[in-house]
Amino acid sequence: MKRKLSIISLIFLFTLSAQAQVEPIKTDSLQEIIITSTRINLPFKENSRTIDIITSEDIKNSASTNVADLLQQVAGVDIRRRGTAGSQADLYIRGGSFDQTLLLIDGIKMDDAQTGHHTMNAALPLEVIERIEIIKGPAARVFGQNAFSGAINIVTKKELSNSISVKAETGSFGQLNGGVTIGSSLENSSHIVHVDKMSSAGYRHNTDYDNSNYFVKSVFNKNKKAIEMIATFQERKFGANGFYARASATEQYEETQNSLIGFSTQFNTEKLTIAPRIYWKRNQDKYVYLRNDPTVYRNLHITNKIGAEVNANYKSKAGTTGFGIDMSKIYIRSNNLGDRNRFMTTLFLEHEFKVFNDNLDITPGVAVTYFSDFDFYAFPGIDIGLKITDQLKAYGNIGYTYRIPTYTDLYYNDSSTIGNPDLEVEEAFAQEIGIKFFSPKFTGSLALFNRDAQNLIDYIRPNTTETIYTATNIAEVNTKGFEVDAAYHFKWSGFNQTLAVGYNFLDDDILDQNKDLSRYSLNTLKHQFTTRLSTQLFKNVSQNIIYKHAERTTGDSYNVWDASLALQLKQIEFTITASNIFDADYIEAGFVPMPPSNVLFGLRYNFN
Repeated sequence: MKRKLSIISLIFLFTLSAQAQVEPIKTDSLQEIIITSTRINLPFKENSRTIDIITSEDIKNSASTNVADLLQQVAGVDIRRRGTAGSQADLYIRGGSFDQTLLLIDGIKMDDAQTGHHTMNAALPLEVIERIEIIKGPAARVFGQNAFSGAINIVTKKELSNSISVKAETGSFGQLNGGVTIGSSLENSSHIVHVDKMSSAGYRHNTDYDNSNYFVKSVFNKNKKAIEMIATFQERKFGANGFYARASATEQYEETQNSLIGFSTQFNTEKLTIAPRIYWKRNQDKYVYLRNDPTVYRNLHITNKIGAEVNANYKSKAGTTGFGIDMSKIYIRSNNLGDRNRFMTTLFLEHEFKVFNDNLDITPGVAVTYFSDFDFYAFPGIDIGLKITDQLKAYGNIGYTYRIPTYTDLYYNDSSTIGNPDLEVEEAFAQEIGIKFFSPKFTGSLALFNRDAQNLIDYIRPNTTETIYTATNIAEVNTKGFEVDAAYHFKWSGFNQTLAVGYNFLDDDILDQNKDLSRYSLNTLKHQFTTRLSTQLFKNVSQNIIYKHAERTTGDSYNVWDASLALQLKQIEFTITASNIFDADYIEAGFVPMPPSNVLFGLRYNFN
């Protein structure tokens, strides 16, 4: 109780100490954002899908220190963490599994053929992110494999003025964080370099971590045909107490590395835009069952993906046509999964028709994919949008989506898990209708969705006495629900304030089929409510309060409060971030209790 009171008192006293100037929030900039994760680039306001945008201003006001914590504030997105600082987290959208959600960085697909557990390993530090585009619903015809229930595109910053920013943070559980961000804008090139390190002794036995992030983004020949390069490297070393296997497995340990290098450019004429890209992505995962004795059980997986793609759009009197080709080769070397490779090619085609004075848009499209170890698959879909007024739009979409099994699904083998090389591809037919409203002061949306899936992959045991789970295509599963999002921007005492709320309801029938036999399918978020109040009560102080309510299909429910406060004094910024203020006792994934209430103090200095 004393710890709770001290955290709340500290935030309250810090709030009262304010005096100087903070830049006002731009409440109308969201409508002008161009969604770049599709082949037909459209302003956010004109898109006929359910897309959420987390802007750089939202990131600043999120009371989050990493992408995993940030995404938890979005209704319909379920982040199931097994630790702090994003050391290990799984990403779910609208009840899909961690293998069914695709993460992209500047449009580059970061899927991992070993397992979707590594998706969030590629998440970037917040300092280099311009915005995050969250595309909910079937997205296979837009992105191909793995965008089964949705996709998230992290858009990095294009350019920083000549500047150096240094941060240092310390707090509960022995947290020590430090980082530097450098921006350089030259006559014909620009560069962003970011390096940071985060470490902690852990909030319970064997939950320590040592994480590093390295990021470089450069634009060459920017005054003519610009060539953009992005290079990232993330390394995570962490104790994995109860992360996998069983709750009694307290001595597990894991190290992961995720790296990416990509080059892209763009060619434009009056009607035609062509954007080629090449990239290389690598992931390494080392796991040991006993940290102090790796000889007992050890896994080492190294996955390489080399890809090339060309996306284009052509504007004519008949509308805008988007098309592209994506080719990649995957290699995996593993002491458990074997040495394997796969070649993939996907062709994309979509066309946007606009009729009735551009008030009605219709966009049919299709993706056709070839896998060297599976077969050809074609997945069509269509988006329809009706502009009712300049501020109000109704929309709907239907589409087929799919996911091929990971190598873990197919070949993994240990004392409690058996893969299945005869697994079939997961498929689903999804539908959605929605309405959204935009104004400088208020934005809101409502969406209803339904997904009928077959051949979903889960790990099943034959009866409750067995301890071995086998990868299996389970029966047909229906998932339906709705979500509401709203944000209200207003002024108080001459300063900008924001209240944002979101609610997602989801219902599926997996429980009826596998209640006592399934390993992964029983933890769906049935009710999810999120709210954020971002306020500025004094000239140089901004504060944010985040509330999250979750109720899962198993009946478990919890309420979590986070808060942050920032004091800006010219080039210096002081921050306090308080997480789980009221010390909620809850689990998001597996057997791992989440951290108790904790505080992080930060200092940032900007050299201009």
